[in-house]
Formats: sequence, C-alpha cells, structure tokens
Amino acid sequence: MQAIRKLLVVVDTRKPEHTALNRACAIAHVTGSQLHILCCNPHPDEETHAVLSDWCEPIRAQGLSVTKHIHWDHSLHETIIKVQQAEQCELVIKDAREESELSKVVFTPSDWKLLRQCPAGILLVKNDKPWENGNILAAVDADPNDGDHQILNDVIISHARDIAGLADGECHLASAHPAPMLSSPDPVYQLQDALQKKYLEVCSGFAEKYHIPADHIHVEEGPASSYIPHIAKKLDAPLVVIGTVARSGLKGAIIGNTAEQIIDSLDADILTLKPTHVMETLEAALSHK
Repeated sequence: MQAIRKLLVVVDTRKPEHTALNRACAIAHVTGSQLHILCCNPHPDEETHAVLSDWCEPIRAQGLSVTKHIHWDHSLHETIIKVQQAEQCELVIKDAREESELSKVVFTPSDWKLLRQCPAGILLVKNDKPWENGNILAAVDADPNDGDHQILNDVIISHARDIAGLADGECHLASAHPAPMLSSPDPVYQLQDALQKKYLEVCSGFAEKYHIPADHIHVEEGPASSYIPHIAKKLDAPLVVIGTVARSGLKGAIIGNTAEQIIDSLDADILTLKPTHVMETLEAALSHK
C-alpha cells in the first residue's frame, strides 16, 4: 500500500454522498499518493466541470496532489480501465455499485466486469467506517493442493498486514474449507477434522510468515461466500482484502468468483487483488487494444 503512487477515484457528481472520495483522501494522507478524480460522463456540462473543480480546491488545501478527468469510453468499466492505464494508477477506488437481483441475472454487473478485467487493485467502498484501530481481514483460499491460490494468498495477506500496520489495526486471517467428500481419492478431503487441520496448517504457515497472532486465524467449514461475510461481521472489520481472478464466458457469467459473490453480502469495504501473473497478462492484453 505504501508503494502506491497514484489513486484513481471514480465519482458521480449527481450523488449527494462521496464516500469513495473521502476514503481516497484518507489513504492519500497516509501514503502520500496523488489523487486522480474520474467522472465517467458521456455528456458532461459546465456544471459537471464546476463541481469537480469545487471538490479539488479543499483537497489541495489539505496538502494533497489532485487532478480531475471527465471521460467516457463505451461503458463504465471500460472507461475506468482506459483511464487507469493512461494515468498508470496502481489502485482504483469507487463506491460499490448496488445491482438489483434481476440485473445480475440478465447482465454482468459493472463492478464484476471491472474486477475481472482491470489489472490494478480495486477498492470498493461500502461505508465511511474508519479503518484506524480496526480489524483488517485477509480472506484466503487455504486449499493445500491449489498452488495458484497460495501465490495469491501471499499477495492478499501482505497487503492486509501492511494496511493494518498503517491503520494501527489488527490483521486477521480467514479461510473456509469445503464439506467432507467421501468419494474423494484424497483421504484428507474425506474427514472434517482432517480438512480443518490441513487448512489450519496452511493458514498457520502464512500467519507465522507475516507475524499474525494464532488467535487471529479463523478457519471453518462452509462456502467462502457466506463464511467470509459472517466472520467479517463478527470482527466488525472495516476492510476485507480478497483475491480475484479474471474469468469470462458463460461460466463466469453464471457463477462469478468468490469475490464477486460476496460483494453484496459484505458491509465492509472490499479490496480485491489479483495474482501478479494475471495482472501482467491483463496489462499485456490492454496494451494491444
């Protein structure tokens, strides 16, 4: 988080609340990052320009560096990604967009598309609860047989620990394990106690590496899409850090991934990160567009 030099803040000048902008300013104060405010508007008028200018003045008065940008390119997520690439912003901050259940069946929500296709980290802001002195939750997949997720877990936990340090908070680590499967060829997956033990061992290894206390490890049976919101609420966590991978096509549209499934269930802010190789692949693909 301290290595972030530029934040892209997505705003809607029509809304009365600007939670994402407030969160971005708080992060910029701690990290020294520049702010680039983006209004995604296909038909901006003079009032839109004036509002953005009015917002920038008090931000600069706080000693922060800020620029503004009005742009539109086909769709909301495409506009955000194009500006993120052009401005080389390491983190995108926006309010979590509420989608109706019907729209999720017919269309892929814009936040889902952004999570899948943007190579930068995405912070979806849910509320204005301060992060200071709070419990920062790193949500991981501790499947011992999934090497790709173990790489992603390193990214998730290191960021969560760094944020907890900057916020004078506590870093917690959570993972849900699946129910036992008697048909599994691996004996570990046939018994609940064995599954619990294996997942706990993986989490304990990460906890030791990142100096997270043993009593801050939370491992239980259940789908991550319900367990992570449960433990986040129990801890009153203001921020959940989770991993996401690029996924498209019919499978992605129907299922989504864990990060997408829990967005609506969480009351906390959500920071989504990708494995380094996925980010590099997306960067390469975008450079050829």
